[in-house]
Amino acid sequence: MNFRCREDYSASGRPKRVRFKTWPPDEMLKSSALGMRQLLQGTHHDLLPARVGLDNVVARSVRKAPLGQGPLLAWPLACGSSVAERTRALDFADGILRVEVADVGWRRELQVLAPRYVAALNRYVADKVTRVEFIVSTRK
Repeated sequence: MNFRCREDYSASGRPKRVRFKTWPPDEMLKSSALGMRQLLQGTHHDLLPARVGLDNVVARSVRKAPLGQGPLLAWPLACGSSVAERTRALDFADGILRVEVADVGWRRELQVLAPRYVAALNRYVADKVTRVEFIVSTRK
């Protein structure tokens, strides 16, 4: 086991050295291939196939959507729930997905992430998305 020491303070206020186990062990970090293999044998590895399988099921379902509807359905998956709550996919035509945003600040921030969103959308849809266009909402 790997142990490290740190200073802690007893009830009297005097420093004392306390040993504690480190995780992951330093030997695992030295050999990245071995370390990654050993880390994946833990509990997180058990969830990985379920996540990949679920992602494949969702992608197949979205690809079966009517022509032009796939990108609208995939928008919340591509951008994540926190962005999806504050935006709305309006329409999809000629490879351009138009998304409504609350204000200019949101548009500016999301425009930086647009290439990442395009790549994520194209993993889910049959219709090729070439660009995401952010439109500032006119309703208050």
